[in-house]
Amino acid sequence: MNKLLLGTFVIAVAAAQTPRAVTDAEVARVHQSALLIDTHNDVTSFTVDGMDIGKPQTKRHTDLAKLKQGGVGAVFFAVYVGAGYVEGNHAAHRTLEMIDTVKHDIAARYPNQFQLATTAGQIEVAKKDGKIAVLLGIEGGHAIEDSLRLLRTYYDLGVRYMTLTHSNSNNWADSSGDAGRHNGLTPFGKQVVVEMNRLGMMVDISHVSDKTFYDVLSTSTAPVFASHSSCKALSPIPRNMTDAMIKALAAKGGVIQINFGCEFLSEKSANSSTWTNPTRRGAITAELAKLGKLSPQKRDAESVAIAARLGYKTEPATLADVVAHIEHVIKIAGVDHVGIGSDFDGVTCVPVGLDDVSKFPALTRALLERGHTAENIRKIYGGNLLQLMRAVETSAKTAAMDGAPR
Repeated sequence: MNKLLLGTFVIAVAAAQTPRAVTDAEVARVHQSALLIDTHNDVTSFTVDGMDIGKPQTKRHTDLAKLKQGGVGAVFFAVYVGAGYVEGNHAAHRTLEMIDTVKHDIAARYPNQFQLATTAGQIEVAKKDGKIAVLLGIEGGHAIEDSLRLLRTYYDLGVRYMTLTHSNSNNWADSSGDAGRHNGLTPFGKQVVVEMNRLGMMVDISHVSDKTFYDVLSTSTAPVFASHSSCKALSPIPRNMTDAMIKALAAKGGVIQINFGCEFLSEKSANSSTWTNPTRRGAITAELAKLGKLSPQKRDAESVAIAARLGYKTEPATLADVVAHIEHVIKIAGVDHVGIGSDFDGVTCVPVGLDDVSKFPALTRALLERGHTAENIRKIYGGNLLQLMRAVETSAKTAAMDGAPR
């Protein structure tokens, strides 16, 4: 590199590292111009037990007022089915309960503020109507109990994505959360992906093993996405994606939606977390074993209590860490392949400065200060996800026109 080019490069790097001044008016203008879509919110784990999303919730990341304050335009509420429901074949029962809490306790309870949506176009209509679009995404492929008929039923009930596994491998796909037993997708697992393509249901590869991920890419005829994952280059936990995976996802037209959990964002957080630190996790597991059989909800609550009693505390991540993950994806895959999948109310530690859904404007400010344009912020916040949804919808319509059976 000659001296002139070297000097230009140094000046460019220095400029990128120097935050520019941003006014409150600019933040508000850009934020309001975006259609902010969060592809993973777990507040449903609380509404299903009676929490009223319309009332202020001091212990939760999400309530109606916070969503409005944060300028959130659409939310995929998690139809989360804990691994414990596999025992006794209760997974489908729990799935229906979780679908109902989204429809009944959120959308139907506050129809003037929320609006059910199943397509990209309906999300945009809700935005024009001044409402928050409500969508459903199943978390945990064991929810279908190895039945394509159940998968189709869930689609008919409004589910528009399914996370193929949770932290547990199921009978047809391996998870990143355990040793696995299939070396990726089984033949039936590939049938599940094909059927999701045919239906127009987005395939979510958050939580799957690396081999499952690559099997999905080779099987799916539509783009796939990660609804709530981050970058392994910045925090090397099993749930995060390698650069090679992110590039492969992008090459197929997919999007990685950045998870706000501290462990996903910061290696320091991961090393101090009871979830990702093996020694601490082992100690909590040993304590849980003394309590006998627990429901999934009770087990989660007891885990938090045990961690507090043992003095375990996760080192918090920061707003800057979130920006770093977004910028890392942009650097290696381009701005068209990154979005937001916060995991609010599904994680116990969130970044300082992004304490709940009301704080999204702080992320807008941070991105503007780093030099990101309004156009690119609109892509990150929802434009990329809408493009993905439309591609999946179009792929399904094309399959139907080609005569694929319904």
